[in-house]
Amino acid sequence: MPTPLNTPAEPLPEVVADDAALVEAAERLAAGTGPVAVDAERAAGYRYGNAAYLVQLRRTGAGTVLVDPTGLTDTTPLAEALDGPEWVLHAATQDLPCLAELGLRPRKLFDTELGARLAGLPRVGLAAVVEHYLDLTLAKEHSAVDWSTRPLPTDWLLYAALDVEVLVELRAAMAEDLARLGRGEWARQEFDHLLDFRPKDHGEDAWRRTSGSHRVRRPRQAAVLRELWQVRDAMARERDVTPSKVVTDDVLVALATAPLVEPADMAPVARFAVAAKNGGRRGQQRRSSGSAERRVQRALATLNGHRERWWEAVERGRALPEEELPPARLPATGPPPAKAWADRDPEAAERLTRAREELGRHAESLGVPLENLLTPSVLREVLWCPPQATDEAVDAALAERGARPWQRDAAVPVILRALAGPSGSDEDRTPEDA
Repeated sequence: MPTPLNTPAEPLPEVVADDAALVEAAERLAAGTGPVAVDAERAAGYRYGNAAYLVQLRRTGAGTVLVDPTGLTDTTPLAEALDGPEWVLHAATQDLPCLAELGLRPRKLFDTELGARLAGLPRVGLAAVVEHYLDLTLAKEHSAVDWSTRPLPTDWLLYAALDVEVLVELRAAMAEDLARLGRGEWARQEFDHLLDFRPKDHGEDAWRRTSGSHRVRRPRQAAVLRELWQVRDAMARERDVTPSKVVTDDVLVALATAPLVEPADMAPVARFAVAAKNGGRRGQQRRSSGSAERRVQRALATLNGHRERWWEAVERGRALPEEELPPARLPATGPPPAKAWADRDPEAAERLTRAREELGRHAESLGVPLENLLTPSVLREVLWCPPQATDEAVDAALAERGARPWQRDAAVPVILRALAGPSGSDEDRTPEDA
């Protein structure tokens, strides 16, 4: 029976919330030894952006340090203390962007979530991985709270401290397991690749990620949606709330596609959009009528309270010259969706099917998710416009798209066989057989 991990090894430390305290904490971390466990808590769903509202650190000889970035003016001492030791994070891509905003960037890291995938664990959440390797249970009841709350409740701080309590110990056990499996080098390549991770910047086309925007059929509607999205984004930034707290995506799309005649038309359209959203959740647990009504009232209050601002957005989109209208759909780039290959290029579809099936068998034999063995989009790009069917050409095509050496070792022979055409003798082969 796993042992519950309910209390840290040391008393819960005071939160570092000013520059003087940060200097002292940074000195302790710099004097410690070995890797540094690192975690960050954000206020996703509550605040605008992806800022860190708490940073947790733990290092042998230094203990646990809890940092409140909102009270700091200079994080340089902490950045200098962390510039050198290996960082141990779980699901690093979630935390690296907000840490970089604070000037904190690792030179070397170990990601226990990614390591768990490479080790073939069926569940890779932190609690599951800690239980697997350390036989400890870790509570996760505060993972979705509003970390911008001040003061932070003691039980939240306890939860946050426990998230880094055993990360370094977990890293050691996992590294031993990966070495036993012969996958230590795979992990090193993956972790090095993460050092350059940057979240995708959608730039001026970020509005196209509005949920339900596929219902926008005409460029004029797209122009109105863009203007409405920009107003909402500005309001969210001004209020420091997540954009959905202003109005939801379904309301924006409904306003962009409705035949509005005057400002008063916006409120009933918004009400209908919210009602339709909540009434159309077949097969899922529907929201309570009270929750739906609160969403309606919030949308109406926002629209009515800033009616002129919203209506001006609608009018700007409608008045835009034809030559300046955004296309309702961006031109396709790269290969088409896999489901369209059979119609567009049957030979390419056969190549893709053969390669995916063989890579899938190999991934299954390793216990590694297929997307970690090779990113599906990379496979599609290489097979849609294939390079010359040689080891060197295929390897170069994969490398150009970011595939790591261990991934290329597995994928190159599979892609070569796919390019060569079907062969009954190859049906049950894996890359080791090549």
